[in-house]
Amino acid sequence: MSASLNAAAATAVAATATTAATAVATAVDPACAEPLPVLGRDVTVPLVTGGEVTYAALDYAASAPALQRVWDDVAAYAPYYGSVHRGAGYLSQLSTDLFEQSRVTVAEFLDCRPSDQVVFTRSTTDSLNLLAAVLPADCQVFVFETEHHASLLPWTNAQVTYLNAPRTPDEAVATLERALADRDPYGPALVCVTGASNVTGELWPVKELAAAAHAHGARIVLDAAQLAPHHPVSVQDLDVDWVAFSGHKLYAPFGSGVLAGRADWLRDAEPYLAGGGASRKVARREDGGVDVEWNTTAARHEAGSPNVIGVYSIASACKALTEAGFDALVARERHLIATVREGLADVPAVRVLSLFGDDAPRVGVISFVVDGWNSSHFAAALSAEYGIGVRDGLFCAHPLVRTLLGSEPQAQGECGAPEAAPGERSLNAIRVSFGAGTPDEHVARFVRAVKELVADGAKWQYRTEEGRCVPAV
Repeated sequence: MSASLNAAAATAVAATATTAATAVATAVDPACAEPLPVLGRDVTVPLVTGGEVTYAALDYAASAPALQRVWDDVAAYAPYYGSVHRGAGYLSQLSTDLFEQSRVTVAEFLDCRPSDQVVFTRSTTDSLNLLAAVLPADCQVFVFETEHHASLLPWTNAQVTYLNAPRTPDEAVATLERALADRDPYGPALVCVTGASNVTGELWPVKELAAAAHAHGARIVLDAAQLAPHHPVSVQDLDVDWVAFSGHKLYAPFGSGVLAGRADWLRDAEPYLAGGGASRKVARREDGGVDVEWNTTAARHEAGSPNVIGVYSIASACKALTEAGFDALVARERHLIATVREGLADVPAVRVLSLFGDDAPRVGVISFVVDGWNSSHFAAALSAEYGIGVRDGLFCAHPLVRTLLGSEPQAQGECGAPEAAPGERSLNAIRVSFGAGTPDEHVARFVRAVKELVADGAKWQYRTEEGRCVPAV
C-alpha cells in the first residue's frame, strides 16, 4: 500500500500479508500444507437430502474466491478511495500513487522487460480484444483450435489460421513452425497460445512456441488466465511478447485484467477507447473540428475512470502469491491433482479428458465424462447432494471439448447449457478445478461423491429447467 496511507491501515495490511505468506511458505510436506485463506471457506449450503454442509468451491477455473489478504487490503484502502490522475486532493493523489504502484507490482510479478507496458483492462477477454484492435495492417494471426473463446475469437480484423489440436507438445511446436513457414505474404504475424488449458489443465510448451514464432518473424501473446494463478509467469524467461490474465482467476474478483508486453504496437495504434485519460491534449480547429494528441503510455488504452480497487486487488494478489512462494503452492497443488486423478482412475465409468496424455504436467483443472450420465445431471447431483460446486458444459472452448469427446464439429451444444435430460447423453463434460485456497477435505469429498454417485446413483430426482438440470421439488 502507498506510503502515504495512514499507519494503522498500513500496519493492518502488512499483518495480513505476513499471515497469508506464512500459511504455505513454512510448510515442508505438501500433504500437510495449509491452503491460503480465502473468502467463503466457512459458508454452509443446504442439501436436498437434509442438513447443511460447508460448501466445496471446486470451480476455480471460472472464478477463484478472493484471497482473505486481497479482501483485507481492499478494505483497508476503501476509505481512501479517490479518482486517479485528475484530482489535486489528498485522496486522489494517494489513489493515483497506489494505482501506478500497482502497475509496478504487476510488472514485477510477470518479470516484464524494462520497456514493457502494463495496461489494465477488464479481463483476459478484454485484454486480447485490445491487442486485436492494435494489430498492424495485414497482420496474420495463428491460433490453435484448443484455445478458450477469449483467445480464439477476437481476431476478426486479421487473416486467421486456425491450427488443429496437437496431441503432444512437440506436435504443437512442429504444427506452428509449418504454418508460419508457409504463410504468404510474409508480413507481420501474431501467435496466440494458452499457458494452461482451461479444459484439461495441461501446460503448453510456451517457451518453445515463442522460439518458433520468433524464428519465423512472428510475435506471440500468452493467454495466462489459467497459468498465472498456479505457476510463476516470466515474460523474459518465456520470451513472449505479451501476456494477458484476469483478476477474477487470480483471487482478485473485482473486475480487472492485465495486458502486459511490448509497447510499439500499443503506442502506434489508435486508442482502444477514446476519451479522458487516453488523450494528452484536445483543441478545436478553425474549421470547427477537433485535434487530439493521444498519450503514448499505457494510459493511451485506459480511457475513462479506471477501476482502482480492481487494479489494487490484482497487485495485492500478486504480492500474496509471491510471498507465499510458488514452489510451495505448486507442490501442494500437485498433491491435490494426484488425489483427484488417482480417485477418478478407480472408477472405470469415468474418462478424464486429455490432449497430451496422463503424464503431461498440469494445473488444478480436470475435465471428465461419466458413462451413463448426462454431465449436467452429474454436476447437479454433486451440488444438491454433496455441496460441491463444479462446472459442466463446453467451458467456452467448444472446438476443443468436441475434439476431446470425439463429436462432430457441427454438433449442437451450448457453453454450460446442455440440451440432454438426465440419463441422456450430452455433448458436455464436467470440470473440477481448484487452487491455493482449496482444503484437502473438499477434494476428498469430491472423490468420494463421484464414487458414490457412479456406484449407487443419485438419491434425488432431477428435471431439466431452462437448459439446466435441477432437483425436482
